[in-house]
Amino acid sequence: MNDANFTDQPIDVNTVLAPRLPPDPALTPEALDRLVFDRGFPLSNEDVTVFAFRGEADAVTLIHFGIGLPDDLDFERLGESNWWLLALDLPRGTRLEYQLGLTVGGERHVIEDPLNPHHARNPFGQNSVCRSFGYEVPPWALRDPSAEPGSTRSLTIPSPALGRAVPVTVYLPASFRIDPEHRFPLVVLHDGSDFLHYAAATTVLDNLIHRGLVPEFVVAFCDPADRLSEYADDEAHARFIAEELVPYLEAHLPLVGDRDGRCLGGASFGAVATLSTAARYPDMFGRLMLQSGSFDGVGADCHEREGDMWGPVRDFVRGYAADPVRVADKVFLSCGVYEQLICENRALRPILIDTGMQVLLGESLDGHTWGGWRDLLGVALPWLFADAFRPREPQPFEAPEPPAHLPLTESEETHG
Repeated sequence: MNDANFTDQPIDVNTVLAPRLPPDPALTPEALDRLVFDRGFPLSNEDVTVFAFRGEADAVTLIHFGIGLPDDLDFERLGESNWWLLALDLPRGTRLEYQLGLTVGGERHVIEDPLNPHHARNPFGQNSVCRSFGYEVPPWALRDPSAEPGSTRSLTIPSPALGRAVPVTVYLPASFRIDPEHRFPLVVLHDGSDFLHYAAATTVLDNLIHRGLVPEFVVAFCDPADRLSEYADDEAHARFIAEELVPYLEAHLPLVGDRDGRCLGGASFGAVATLSTAARYPDMFGRLMLQSGSFDGVGADCHEREGDMWGPVRDFVRGYAADPVRVADKVFLSCGVYEQLICENRALRPILIDTGMQVLLGESLDGHTWGGWRDLLGVALPWLFADAFRPREPQPFEAPEPPAHLPLTESEETHG
């Protein structure tokens, strides 16, 4: 499997700091004009990543979304030309979402990088994506024509616990059939629509199943109404998942129907909802996927968040940390080192391990992004289901050799 963007060893945050470098003298305005069509920007090799902007402005700034980098990264105008450059020593394998801040005539504008063909959508809009030297979109996130696609069904499930009807999208593998002799494991994911729209979830599932890296499972993508309330250790939400959603699906679909055959997951606040639901129903799920969990309240050296929305989260996390219990058999934790939550996720790992659960913490050179969570889906799900419900011998992805420069045209989606 190509897991070059992932490590199960802590990444020293000091190595993430990206000092400014002087631009290469060979990057003249004439050379940059040619590179627009030859390669695109940012330029990246083993030694430097160069961001560029061409246009009239009074100032240009890189707006990034993560820790470990300076807050103010101002571009420098190249002589009297309309080219602006910023050269950084980004760690190999970095994936960085960013925007550009332009000051023109005293007014500030925020835009995507017009010279970068790679972008990533999220629930709030869209960012440009810098792929530093060594970063590759993992193969499981790229559509494979030989992988038979699964199908999706849209359901609305009445929930007395939540007092509303809950929209749920169900993914069925290509092999799905109603057969009492064949049972499918179940994965339930919080923020389901976001996983589908921004993390290429169906593409990842099709590819992993096609290669036998995961079992042929059914996946339920569910959405909240009031996310910050329902996902912050809410008893009604946990009751919906454990007493309404899972029983409904197991009554209508040929599912394994036991703890070992169930997995619950989510990202950010969805990871909090995952752990708190499992804590309320410790015999329900055998496998948990916690991506960039917003676990405020754990870790003595971690930054405490401000705002009323963090109160219920902090109370739950501190309570669990003080009296941890085994809530699953396997837990996959992941976090990007360009996000402050890396502190909390590292602090939570030994607490989970002490309960007897098998825990893997994966770190990546990314931020709090759907692209980062997409990239690690292909690591999390195979690890969680390793040696369980496998229909055939796995066929791992081959790891490509990193190019000397990231080309402009690649056989992949432009979405970061």
